[in-house]
Amino acid sequence: MRTAVDVVIFAVREGRLQVLLVKRGAPPFLGKWAIPGGFLREDEGLEAAARRELAEETAVEAAFLEQLATFGAPARDPRGRILSVAYFALLPSEAAETVSPAAGGDAAEAAWFDARKPPALAFDHASILAYALERLKWKLDWTTAGFGLVPGRFTLTELQKAFEAALGRSIDKRNFRRKVLALKVLKPTDKVRSEGLTRPARLYEFLPARFERLRERGVLFPF
Repeated sequence: MRTAVDVVIFAVREGRLQVLLVKRGAPPFLGKWAIPGGFLREDEGLEAAARRELAEETAVEAAFLEQLATFGAPARDPRGRILSVAYFALLPSEAAETVSPAAGGDAAEAAWFDARKPPALAFDHASILAYALERLKWKLDWTTAGFGLVPGRFTLTELQKAFEAALGRSIDKRNFRRKVLALKVLKPTDKVRSEGLTRPARLYEFLPARFERLRERGVLFPF
């Protein structure tokens, strides 16, 4: 039995939640799109393997990386009994826009796709992607995961758009701002950013320590 590590890489690009996929350049599933991944090396741990795959495909450090689940259906890989330990990673929108996906190993091509409308995927990767999407929604409620989709400094509009893209639904602007500011987990900076024809918007920074204290008391992001 062998172990593979696959990494579902999410980012908000062009206002949508997108996923990075690679086109397989070797059998099995030659020419099919797949989640980036590879076999675990003898001398590395699981997270190290996930970070290696992420670096090879994007050359960007993930703001959020977490183990997702292990997938081990007997017939999931025609090459034999292979377990997949799946991770999911979040890239800040600013970093994702500069990423030029690079193919490597048995990948002939790499590209971004709408995470909710992907092409047909190799192996059991459609199931892995679907599970990652559900886990992401859950993570947004009670962890700092959502802030992995925005730059270190962001406007409230950028933050709302990131949450909307990840959740797959719209959020009322006034309610969003009122609730997120009431949590007091954002620190206003003295910097602003222009957003279209409107006046420049204030940039904020996230205060993770403050959020951890709130979570211990059962306060969640109420979106």
